[in-house]
Amino acid sequence: QVQLVESGGGLVQAGGSLRLSCTASVRIFSINAMGWYRQAPGKQRELVAIITSIGDTNYADSVKGRFTISRDNAKNTVYLQMNSLKPEDTAVYFCNAGYRGYVYWGQGTQVTVSS
Repeated sequence: QVQLVESGGGLVQAGGSLRLSCTASVRIFSINAMGWYRQAPGKQRELVAIITSIGDTNYADSVKGRFTISRDNAKNTVYLQMNSLKPEDTAVYFCNAGYRGYVYWGQGTQVTVSS
């Protein structure tokens, strides 16, 4: 079983930056892929960014050029650097990991961008 603990959310003005962290309870080099999803009120959860065990990345079109996902295997942590934040980025952000055939989720961290 994998536990994922997110941190780094908060309130920021439009145009600002935040960095989210997701620390796993297992060695992340053994995790096939880790990603960040978000869910805004009244909307479905959507993929924001994903990074594979070999470092390949993929982003939602809405965040390309503004968000960067990265991983630090030594710290078992995946990061989401969010720049040029917009009010429409407001959501609960969840960390996700696929490990040995199962999918795990963190508890979520709130990101609020004021206009």
